[in-house]
Amino acid sequence: MSLWSERILGEFPPDLARFWIAADPDDVLLDEHILSELRSRGFEVLPFEDAIAFRADYEARWRQPWDQGEPGPAKALVLHLRSAEPGAIPWDYLRRARLVRLSLANLFPLLSYGVVQRLGAEYREALFEAHAKHASQSPNQIWGEAATKEFILTHIFQLGPHLIAGNVDLWRELLRLHYRNTPLPRLLADHVQDILDSKPAFQGLPVSELFASLATFLRVVQAAWERFLKGKGIEGSRVAEPQSPEYAGDPAGKIEIPFEHPDIRALIDSMFLDGTLHPLLVQKVPAEMPDWLTVGIVRDPAARRNLVRDGLKRLLDAMPSIEASYRDWLSFAKSFGEILSRFHALDQAHAQGLDDLLQEVQRRSDELLVSWMRKHYSDLPSLPVATAPVMLHQVPRFLALRRGAGEKKVALLVFDGLAMDQWVQIREHVTGRAPKLVFDEGACFAWLPTLTAVSRQALFSGLKPREFADSIAGTSAEPSLWSRFWQDQGLRASEILYRKGIRRVDQLDELAEALSKPSLKVAGIVVDTIDEIVHGAVLGKRGIASQIDSWCTSGFVEQLLALLLDRGFDVYLTADHGNVEAIGAGRPNQGVIAESRGERVRIYPTDLLRKQSAEQIPGTIELPSPALPPNFLPLFAGARTAFVHKGEPLVAHGGISVEELIVPFVAVNQPN
Repeated sequence: MSLWSERILGEFPPDLARFWIAADPDDVLLDEHILSELRSRGFEVLPFEDAIAFRADYEARWRQPWDQGEPGPAKALVLHLRSAEPGAIPWDYLRRARLVRLSLANLFPLLSYGVVQRLGAEYREALFEAHAKHASQSPNQIWGEAATKEFILTHIFQLGPHLIAGNVDLWRELLRLHYRNTPLPRLLADHVQDILDSKPAFQGLPVSELFASLATFLRVVQAAWERFLKGKGIEGSRVAEPQSPEYAGDPAGKIEIPFEHPDIRALIDSMFLDGTLHPLLVQKVPAEMPDWLTVGIVRDPAARRNLVRDGLKRLLDAMPSIEASYRDWLSFAKSFGEILSRFHALDQAHAQGLDDLLQEVQRRSDELLVSWMRKHYSDLPSLPVATAPVMLHQVPRFLALRRGAGEKKVALLVFDGLAMDQWVQIREHVTGRAPKLVFDEGACFAWLPTLTAVSRQALFSGLKPREFADSIAGTSAEPSLWSRFWQDQGLRASEILYRKGIRRVDQLDELAEALSKPSLKVAGIVVDTIDEIVHGAVLGKRGIASQIDSWCTSGFVEQLLALLLDRGFDVYLTADHGNVEAIGAGRPNQGVIAESRGERVRIYPTDLLRKQSAEQIPGTIELPSPALPPNFLPLFAGARTAFVHKGEPLVAHGGISVEELIVPFVAVNQPN
């Protein structure tokens, strides 16, 4: 266990009390490893967000059993309060509970609180160890903002911006950080920019953007690589993208990267090999071409197949473990989506022979994900949302924080049923047709079961499923839930828009009129084309990919994005769930008793009925979730099976797989 975890867990000795209040304005307690360890010790952590909702839950699940001498759902309850003082807590709670105060100011007393507070929660563990080891050597010195930033850059990112003297130094550090998937937080990237702006060699370069944005960095490197090859007489097209868009901040293509330097070459090699960069497909090369260039070019038209094969093998070697961070699973899902999109783009002849390898990746990732979810899923809803949402119900709160940070108008695009691989396919179409757009790509977890009525309602309401139990059977309450969330944030009804069923170019004029209202501040838009295609699919995901290609050629996606961006909206795109190919395992006999007869999941009102159905079909999965209503009990189909006639193939959703559960969360930008 890390020093950080030990320090926080030390505030909660076991058996000292059964009701605790954590006054935690910085979400210190909401660390996935700390939450997991607390759960293993018999603690349950509940956020105090709505006093009425919490009181109802507390009285029914906790206080009543305690008053009757029963143990309750867990040994102890921790009420988590995002405030330094417990003034909002009712007096009867305070009287019964043990109060613990947690603060970054106390945990990092020698560093600037403002800087540490704005740093992502994922860096706190490493920073705490560095603080204990190095900062404490000057116990009487409290560091200012600049010194704290330098300390973090040095000890967390191993970066010394004052030592960057030339182009080779700059690109060595950029490549190193992005290859390790550790882009700098924006406040640190801006600090590096301030330092390098004083040096003539870097004036005019978008240094902060290059350090903070992987999307910008990759676009710049890809374009610079193609210019570099062209200068050596080598021309071609990318293996994995339809066009080669330049970075909008470098329209003249003046950013040069010293690819021939040995330090740069070593890192570029690695990024081509792991699929981060795309090689160029060329017809011929000069006879005197250096051997090291071959990593970034391919001469065989079958190279796409080889890239998919090598990518699948890398995925097998990089499966997250049961003890992995949720960030590891999100990163894996993004990589898997890239490879799966390439696989479905292959023609049948080139795809032949890769099915077994793909199925092995799917089988192993499904098994590991189920095991990981059993241990960690209950902690996901409570994780901090400040830097990015971890689960879909956190998206509205994240957007509200963005509005508070200066984004006056925000639009949420929900592509119903969009799996990560299908997002990659759409992204590449849009990148080719609207090259000025930049996508900052992330991912987040949908809700289990991955049904529209569950996950999409959570997405628009900002609530956990237990909190909208009355409407969990359908989606008709979405407009009112979306409006209620934003009205609770201080907006008026006239400033909020909700639209669904948007899928064609001819619908955009009406949408444009609605978006043009001067009072509008927030828009939630459901694009349900993908879900419609999936539910009508007869040729599997390869057939779906073909239909998505046809839809993208209509120009709908880039026109929709342009419509929102031109009207001043900050645009975020996500999905309520993904989809998978499955095979029928048979139908339980209690179909009329199951309250929802999903293909990958069935919902039962009692545990007895669920267990009776589970006995009929081996391999089904039960996964407890305290955030679901008590009479909403899912039974998941195992592996890549579905509750349909045995042997029947289909594309479905609702179950537990990387492709269904982890969805894109993308910020769409158009630099000036």
